[in-house]
Amino acid sequence: MSRLEIDADVLVLGGGPAGTWAALAAARDGARVVLADKGYCGTSGPTASGGNNLWNVPPGPARERSVQARFEDGGRLSEPAWMYRVLEETHHRVDELAGAGYRFPSGDDGREVRTSLQGPEYMRRMRRRVHRAGVTILDHSPALELLTTGDDVVSGAAGLQRQNGYAPWSVRAGAVVVATGGCAFLSGSFGTNVDTGDGLLMAAEVGASFSGMEFSTAYALAPAWSGHTKGLMMQFATYYDADGRTLGDGGFSARGAAMAHLAAGRPVYARLDRARPDIRAAMRTSQPNYFLPLDKAGIDPFTQKYPVRAVLEGTVRGTGGIRVAGTDCASDVPGLFVAGDAATRELITGGRSGGGSHNGAWAISSGTWAGAGAARFARTRPAPDGVRGAGAAGLRGPSARRQASRSIVGLVQEHTLPLRRSYRRSATSLQDSVTALDEAWSGAADLLGGTERELLQARSAAAMLAVARWATHSALARTETRGMHVRTDLPDTDPAQTRRLLSGGLGEVWVRPEHGTAEARTVAS
Repeated sequence: MSRLEIDADVLVLGGGPAGTWAALAAARDGARVVLADKGYCGTSGPTASGGNNLWNVPPGPARERSVQARFEDGGRLSEPAWMYRVLEETHHRVDELAGAGYRFPSGDDGREVRTSLQGPEYMRRMRRRVHRAGVTILDHSPALELLTTGDDVVSGAAGLQRQNGYAPWSVRAGAVVVATGGCAFLSGSFGTNVDTGDGLLMAAEVGASFSGMEFSTAYALAPAWSGHTKGLMMQFATYYDADGRTLGDGGFSARGAAMAHLAAGRPVYARLDRARPDIRAAMRTSQPNYFLPLDKAGIDPFTQKYPVRAVLEGTVRGTGGIRVAGTDCASDVPGLFVAGDAATRELITGGRSGGGSHNGAWAISSGTWAGAGAARFARTRPAPDGVRGAGAAGLRGPSARRQASRSIVGLVQEHTLPLRRSYRRSATSLQDSVTALDEAWSGAADLLGGTERELLQARSAAAMLAVARWATHSALARTETRGMHVRTDLPDTDPAQTRRLLSGGLGEVWVRPEHGTAEARTVAS
């Protein structure tokens, strides 16, 4: 089997919204661009799996109110200046998307409503736009490791082509954008099985740091037998306990009451009875995937209650990710740029995030900035010779150890997925998880390895384990409750901890406060 070798100016890892916007921006800047996707660019990942609302607020008082509300809701950890930047960039790019043929629905006044996107159509168009821009697309080509030069500048990546007999590929490039998505720990959440934290592990291996990893505890509610976690329909839900009593008084408080009920081990039921009859057909049209499993079960969700469960979406719907060190979404490693769920969203969401909305706007904006920044960086250096692979965990171990990968994944899921581990935390539970996860990492190099499919599984297992360690260590270090990080032993918010936490490391995980963020927030606001 022949090895595919390509030279480029910019390599983008990931074919979701952040990756495609990054590839477009880099190509427009004159760069030769390669995009490598773990799946099929345009169809893989959570965005392509359904409808997505979008944080797109026009200039004016409503924008001001939106920024201030998110700043407070996120525990005052975000940067208003970044929030305004994202809103402005998103507004322009959505206009561009409409000009390129994407059809937004019209409101009652006849004007287009540009606050949501149909994932399948959105990503189909983005793939077409990337292709027409001259970008080389490598589908079904997961990256395994970043490549660096002797001066430790990121200079490409290498991986395998799944649909070409697992033939190896490598791209030498002047700069790399990591837009591989976050980590949902294989929870079964809709569209997230490609999101195993691979890009975060690769970034750590070249020395990148992370921010906000304690805010990786986002859960979504889904029908008990389904992984559909798109939350747009749930705004019309009333929640009930097993005796038919309503939980909460509607809106976010009702969802909180439902989550608390589930965390206590009690069943919760939902019914979309707050949806007016005249919009129910439109709801089915906008998100048919949500209704499909309910229809198959013979349930009319508008009139009948159905059981729901909490599904962890980790850093995909959470906040944590690779630290953003510059306005062009450069990381703190030369040659490495980050975008979308792979990058921290603390700059715009603080300690609380969610599905779509701010995340969708961040994917568009950060992708655009990262692609342009990578193209500018690449102009200062051609695709270099003499690169070497930076990967380690899961790549150099023994062969044919599939069972080891499954065991590691099982351990990680035991310490991340249950509500008792991530939704409600204490020093005792966190220390228990830290001990188990660190011990597993110490033996991972000797256990994880393989060839072809087993190699991909080993690498994903190593990435999930690494992400779980950064998240758990960070949660133990934040000795308060703030945003989505809830400590049952420390339920109050500590004003002295109004600062972001950085983390990193592989053999030994470190966590420390980010210096200067309080001053930056004061100036920005």
